Amino acid sequence: MVSEMSDQMWIAFGLVGQLVFTGRFVVQWLSSEREKKSVVPVAFWYLSIAGGVVLLVYAVHRQDPVFMLGQSLGLFVYLRNLQLIHRNRGEAPPQLKIHSEETAAQQSGDDTRNYRKAA
Repeated sequence: MVSEMSDQMWIAFGLVGQLVFTGRFVVQWLSSEREKKSVVPVAFWYLSIAGGVVLLVYAVHRQDPVFMLGQSLGLFVYLRNLQLIHRNRGEAPPQLKIHSEETAAQQSGDDTRNYRKAA
């Protein structure tokens, strides 16, 4: 009886991990719908890690080397993506860089600063 209850608890644990892992796709889908383009929000990577860790623990309990390998390799990818996101958090994407008045005037060909000086 104890073994049966333990097995059920492990199955429930694995299902929770799978729900968290699947939830990342729901988050990504809703974010993309909101933005009207494909985006991968930071929450996607956190859910990937949370679900991946739970599923890895479940795979170790089941002694499933294929499942363990798949989840452990995925965790490296998720962690690396978060590392890159946090490393570049202070940088604006190239299309959003704010140009100085001088740069904007030079790019538009309308250098009003020189016009004012000449006047």
